[in-house]
Parts: sequence; structure tokens; C-alpha cells
Amino acid sequence: MADRNYDGEGGRAQDRLRQLEAGFAAAQPGHDAAAFLAAIVESSDDAIISKSLQGIITTWNKSAERVFGYTAEEAVGRPITMLIPEDRLDEEPAILARINAGERVDHFETVRRRKDGTFIDISLTISPIRNGEGKIIGASKIARDISDRKRAAEHQDLLLREMHHRVKNLFAITGSIITLAARTAQTPAELATGMKDRLVALSRAHEMTLPSFTGGEAFVAQSTTLFTLLSSLLSPFEDKEGGRWRLHGEDAQISADRVTSLALLFHEYATNAVKYGALSVPEGRLDVTLSSRPDSFEITWLESDAKPKRAVESKETGFGTTLEQMVVRTLNAQVSRDWQPHGLLIRLTVPRDAFAIP
Repeated sequence: MADRNYDGEGGRAQDRLRQLEAGFAAAQPGHDAAAFLAAIVESSDDAIISKSLQGIITTWNKSAERVFGYTAEEAVGRPITMLIPEDRLDEEPAILARINAGERVDHFETVRRRKDGTFIDISLTISPIRNGEGKIIGASKIARDISDRKRAAEHQDLLLREMHHRVKNLFAITGSIITLAARTAQTPAELATGMKDRLVALSRAHEMTLPSFTGGEAFVAQSTTLFTLLSSLLSPFEDKEGGRWRLHGEDAQISADRVTSLALLFHEYATNAVKYGALSVPEGRLDVTLSSRPDSFEITWLESDAKPKRAVESKETGFGTTLEQMVVRTLNAQVSRDWQPHGLLIRLTVPRDAFAIP
């Protein structure tokens, strides 16, 4: 029994020894190194290609097939220029010259063409291939697909430029508001209150056009509608029962570029209505109607059961008038005011394409 146990353990020991010897042999230089290297190249996530000094493809791994779309049978034996767009053909002679000089090209970012004709951003690392005597006989290329990284960088750049554009515009608009308001404000408190209200209106308009920063439409400013804009600006002036203001007609789309101007204009109309017009008294009402014509929109702002005409006329000068003139010029619009017995009627006629022109 003891002998059989010994023989069994000895057999297992011999097997283990043979395994160790095989592993040791495999680790020795020259033990089928080409096969190991080929396996590494074939399993790489990067496209690995070799070419002759004449630019002819000599090897092509699986990832090269995935990245560029050509099989090894289609690629090997053909010139590497089949991957290079026409406007970048001058890169290949420069690369071959550096390889012939024994230089290595590290992380060279460029564009290459797939089999289907589409382009791909890649990072290239290129090294000379030498024979046993040290003579350069070709080049190996490792190409890494950096399309996702490039797209991310482009989106980040777009976001930064969008932020710069928006901040610059907001500062310019704010500066104009301060300049205009300072001319008519009687006290610092009046200036501060007016500025705060107008900046809140700007903020609401700005939020409406903010991109979502998600999906394929990221960084694209969003348009809105006239009724959405008016509802946002007039919502603070609604009473508990509702119905102090009403919107009529068919809604119209407004491009993001026009929202700020219209928000400032209608905020001034609403502010005047709250201070001196229909929204300053409990029984006052406001009706805004949008009428569509073949070549224009007509917006009527009708206040009813408002304060007497004199109270408004004595106040409605200065900033509001100047701002109205500025916006009307921007939109190439026409505006008229009519004091009716029950309140103010404003007619704003805007060319149909003015809501969409940047």
C-alpha cells in the first residue's frame, strides 16, 4: 500500500516537473517567439499593420479589418495609400523618409479612409522594422481609433464657445438695460427694482432657449413659442382665481435668437400694465391675440378695465419707449398704441420670417 501511494505521489511529482520544464522552455528566447508575437498582434485592440519601404502592405491584423473594413486578403499586397485621403497623400513620403532614417513616429494624429469611403480619426505610432543584420526593411504601424475622443473634444469646444457667446450677449444686453434705466430712474431704489425685474425676465427667457446637453442635439439652442414665452412672463401676475390674462389665436414658433428681444419687450408691457394699467386693479383684464397673415403676424395687447388714460400717459416715457423702438427696429416690425375708453390697445405687426431669422 505504501509503495502504491509512493508511486502515485511520485507520478504526480513527475508530471508537475514536466510542466515546469515546459513552462521554463516556453519562456526561453527562441522558443517559437514568432508564434507568440503573432498571437499578441492578432489579439490587439489596435490596428497593427506592417509595410515595405515602398509602402506596400505586408501584414494586417484583425483589428485593422475592424477599423478600416478591409480583410487581410483585400489589404495585403496593396499600397498603404489606399487608406489615405487625397488631401493627405503628402504624409506618406514624409513618414517613409523618417523610417528610412531610423526614426520612430509617435502618436501622429491624422485622418484615414475606410473601405466604405467614410473617414476616421486615428493616432499613429510608426516604427522601423529591421532584419537580423540591423538593416531597415519596412515599417510597423499601430493605428488607434480616436474618433470618440475627437468628438468629445469637439463637443467640449462647442460648449465653451456657446457659453462664451451667451455670456457675452447677456452682458451686452444687461449693459444696455442699465444705461437706459439709469436715464429714467428717479432714485437708486427705483433703478435697483427695475433692474431686478428685467434681469428676472431675461433669466426666464434664457432658460427657455437653453440646450439640454444630452443626446445628438446637445449644444443646440432650443426655440420656443410666443404663448410659452408670454405665459412665463405673465405667470407672476395671475391671481388665485385665474383669468386675469388670456391668450388667443394660433401659437407661433420663435427662434432662440428672437426670444430675448421679445421677452424684454413684453416684460415692459406687462410691467406697465401692473404699475399703471389693467393688471394694477383687481377688475383689470389683459387679452393677447396672435393673428396670422400670409406675410406677417399681428399681436394685439388689449387691456380692459384699466386706470384712466392720464395716469399711464404721465408715466409711459423713457426706458420702455426706447426699448420698444430698439426691438421694433430689430424685428423690422411696426407698432401702434391706441388709448380706448376701457384701456390700452397695442398692435405689433411682425414680418412672418422675423421670428426665425437669426
